[in-house]
Amino acid sequence: METFFSHYLLFLADTATIVVALLVVVGGIAAIALNKRKSPTSGQVQVTDLRRQLEQSGENVQQYRLDKKALKIHRKTLKKDRKDRANDPLAESCAYLLEFKGDIRASAVGALREEISAIIQAAKPGDSVLLRLESGGGMVNTYGLASAQLLRLRAAKIHLTVLVDAVAASGGYMMAVTADRIVASPFALIGSIGVVAQIPNFHRWLQDRNIDWEQFTAGKFKRTVTLFGENTETGRAKMREELEETHAQFRDFVRQYRPQLDLEQVATGEAWLGNKARQLGLVDDLATSDEIILEAARQGKVLALHYQRQKTLPQRLGLAAQQSWDKLWQPPIS
Repeated sequence: METFFSHYLLFLADTATIVVALLVVVGGIAAIALNKRKSPTSGQVQVTDLRRQLEQSGENVQQYRLDKKALKIHRKTLKKDRKDRANDPLAESCAYLLEFKGDIRASAVGALREEISAIIQAAKPGDSVLLRLESGGGMVNTYGLASAQLLRLRAAKIHLTVLVDAVAASGGYMMAVTADRIVASPFALIGSIGVVAQIPNFHRWLQDRNIDWEQFTAGKFKRTVTLFGENTETGRAKMREELEETHAQFRDFVRQYRPQLDLEQVATGEAWLGNKARQLGLVDDLATSDEIILEAARQGKVLALHYQRQKTLPQRLGLAAQQSWDKLWQPPIS
């Protein structure tokens, strides 16, 4: 009996191996075919009617707040308002809400590009964009690209309001200045119009251990400072020169879109809380993003846009396999 059971387990193992191998082959073939038809980074812009969502939240509260008679009147009024809007959908403006949470690489810029392209295609005269921005900055080239994406709205004559609840500093503020209006919460961190570069150097540590570090370059300033080599005063001076040049371009960019600023006062690398930032002219108004969004919903439609990348077949197969594995081995909960 024991021998039969052992053979049976081996048979099951062989069968499972063959099935898995077939799935991998089929998945690979399907993935190749899919990639021929569609870019692996393709996706779609998902749209949420934020005003309807807010109205629904209000209704959920009203049904507990009002008595039956008052609730009936309230719902009748709301239904009439919706019907009036539906009869003339072009009469009211539309505000498009975008979210940008920036990391050091501004990696959300890809989604921002798609969302802005969709808005430019759909927007009508009088429409506007609300961008809820949160970023402490990062790489100058990627944040420069994010700022350039926002300038596409300006070129299309679509009014842009940037909303800062927590922080828009350095590269984040570079994005913010492209807006027609900047609104910050009272304790948001704003500014940091400066440039920084820092790098550890392990040259002496390697030298103490008799480890040589060799680096070959072509071009006098191909490398100015390094992690492991011995940095020179010439290299350090060149790095400072590059930082000053980048800072000058940052200042010029800010001056172009917020000419009222005293750059000698604000382009020092410092950051200020919202109240002080308004006094300095870094922002235009103080409010939370929720206040501005609610006000926009009272005046017209508010559509929240979010670009969602489509998962490739291997990613979907991997996710399905992981879920199956989790279900198989997850212990029962008592």
